[in-house]
Amino acid sequence: MGREAHSNEGGGGRREGQRHVPVMLQRCLDLLAPALERPGAVVVDCTLGLGGHSEALLTRFPEARLVALDRDKEALRLSGERLAPFGDRATLVHAVYDELPDVLDRLGLPRVQGVLFDLGVSSMQLDEAERGFAYAQDAPLDMRMDQSTGVSAAEVLNTYPPGELVRILRVYGEEKQAKRIVSAIVREREKEPFSNSARLVELIRDALPQAAKRTGGNPAKRTFQALRIEVNGELTVLERAIPAAVEALAVGGRIAVLSYHSLEDRLVKQVFAAGAATTAPAGLPVVPERYQPRLKLLTRGAELPTEEEIAENRRAAPARLRGAERIRESVE
Repeated sequence: MGREAHSNEGGGGRREGQRHVPVMLQRCLDLLAPALERPGAVVVDCTLGLGGHSEALLTRFPEARLVALDRDKEALRLSGERLAPFGDRATLVHAVYDELPDVLDRLGLPRVQGVLFDLGVSSMQLDEAERGFAYAQDAPLDMRMDQSTGVSAAEVLNTYPPGELVRILRVYGEEKQAKRIVSAIVREREKEPFSNSARLVELIRDALPQAAKRTGGNPAKRTFQALRIEVNGELTVLERAIPAAVEALAVGGRIAVLSYHSLEDRLVKQVFAAGAATTAPAGLPVVPERYQPRLKLLTRGAELPTEEEIAENRRAAPARLRGAERIRESVE
């Protein structure tokens, strides 16, 4: 899942050279720097993608070792070529990022000094039409980040009960017209199952009232986002992954998370806020160690990309960055 020049748009199309632009790169490196400048530091890139953030981490922190995860085998192959010059400083693993504890366990790494998440869809997946993420070009409705497992977007559209489809569009796509769109989908799938994106885009355009078509870019954007999140179990995976990553940090270790829509950002915010809060009962004159916060927040709210960065890389526009530092061990 991880990524450079990202977006949640799936609009397809790009200027040449845009493919290898990691979002908010300098800020991510600066946030992690105090933890990674120590000799022997280990940093985990949970969302390797095309390897832009990983390459920058290995370059800026020459003493650091990198462990990088991705569920997309093609991304691992391409980034493996990119990171080959770093030799055994880089360990690439085919895994979903909620498998982080198992990966670290297998590598004999009980604690790490840095963790980076760059969520969303990679430019590679958006730009390769046959992956089916983009709504601006006709493609098979697949959307699986790991194409060797799981159900495709077409299967979701063709087999899920109407009520479940409405829930997915409302919750994951924040689509106000979910009922109207799903009614049209159910009607159409009875005539012929869905297989390609163009038919779905056309159906959404026809189903929406005029006023809804005039706001917020391509009217299919929210439905495609919702399907992608469902197909890849993104929020469920993230709910497990962020607490696991915080737990994997050594004291003094830092985590940086780039989100691309409000659902992801809210989840990250909740985990960080809980870690940075005292859990003591009200009214204690002295707060015992076990109730003290485990995290210190490094960003005031969510940081946004600069106007310059958005002008250079439109896929950075929805990005939200949050960072935290582990300041004490958990006390059972």
